Amino acid sequence: MTTAQGVPFIRTPDEHFTDLPDYDFAPHYLSFEGLRLHYIDTGPRDGPVALLMHGMPTWSFLNRKIIAGLVAAGYRCIAADHIGFGRSDKVTDDDWYSIVRHIAAHKLLIETLDLSGITLFCQDWGGPISLAQVARAPERFSRLVIMNTWLHHEAYAYSPALRQWNAQWHPDGLFGANVPDRISLGWFMMISSGHMPARALYAMVQGHAPPVLAPEHEAVRRGYDAPFAGLGYLGHAGPRRFPLSLPFDNPMGGNAEGQAKDFAALKDWTGPIHFIWGGADDVFTEDWGRAWASHYPQASFDILPGAGHFLQETRGKEIAEIFLRRAA
Repeated sequence: MTTAQGVPFIRTPDEHFTDLPDYDFAPHYLSFEGLRLHYIDTGPRDGPVALLMHGMPTWSFLNRKIIAGLVAAGYRCIAADHIGFGRSDKVTDDDWYSIVRHIAAHKLLIETLDLSGITLFCQDWGGPISLAQVARAPERFSRLVIMNTWLHHEAYAYSPALRQWNAQWHPDGLFGANVPDRISLGWFMMISSGHMPARALYAMVQGHAPPVLAPEHEAVRRGYDAPFAGLGYLGHAGPRRFPLSLPFDNPMGGNAEGQAKDFAALKDWTGPIHFIWGGADDVFTEDWGRAWASHYPQASFDILPGAGHFLQETRGKEIAEIFLRRAA
C-alpha cells in the first residue's frame, strides 16, 4: 500500500490488464490529488471529441464497443476510470470518496486536455458526474447522449430496485457482507448481461462453485474483475462507496443539493440531446427516461427492448450506430 498526500491507496498491477477482449487501448494518466487517474485517448486527434463515462461496478472497459464504432467513424474518444476503478488508483479509505471529488477529477481531465465540442455519453453514476460538467461549463459541450441514469431532484422517485441495491451494500447487506470474499464484481456483470441467472450468485454466497461460462463470456467477466483481482476488501472501497452515496441515503456524499442545481440548470440546454435507453432496466426505468426526455423539445428517444441497465455491454455496437444516425 502507498500514500498520496497522506491518503492510502492501492495500485492494480499492470499485468491484470493484458489480453482483455476488445480492449487494447494505450493507457494515459494524469495526477489528481497525487493519485493516478487513468484515461483512454484513442482515435484521430483532429476528430470530433466523444467523452464516455462509466458508473459502478464498471470501468472504461464497459464502453469499448461504443468506442470502436465511434473511432471507425472518425471520433476521438476519451474515457477515464474514476478513482477507485479500472486502471486508476484505489484509495482504501471509504470516507475519502464523494461525488464532489469524482466531479472534480473529471473537471481536471477536461481542462487538462482542453476539450471542446464534446459529445458526452453517460450512464449510471457517470450521469451525475459528467452532467455536472455540462451544467457548469456548457460551452465545452456540443451534444449529449444520456443512457439509463438520473440527476437527483425533489420530484425524482427512486425505484424499488435502486433502494434495494443501496440496502444490499450496507455492511449487513448481501453485497456489503460478501464482496469480495465470496462474490467478485465481474459476476454482477454476467447476470446483467444475461450470461448467468441471479440464483447462481446466491449459490456462490452459500459456498457453491461459480457457474462455468462460455469462453467468450469468461473473458468478459475477467475484464470486469481485472481492476480488483487480489485487492481484498480495502481495494473495493470505490465501488462500495457509490451505492452508499445515493442521495436518499447519503445527501452529502451523493451531492444531493448540487445534483438538483445541475438538473435545473440543464433544463436550459438547447443543443442536440439523445436519450438511448435500455428498456428492461428496473433501476432507471423507461418511464423515467421518457419523462426526462420530455423536458427537451429537440430530444430524440431510442428504446432498446430487452436491454438492461448496462446496455453498453450488451448493445454497444447498436448504441454507436443509433448515435451516428442521429448525429448525421
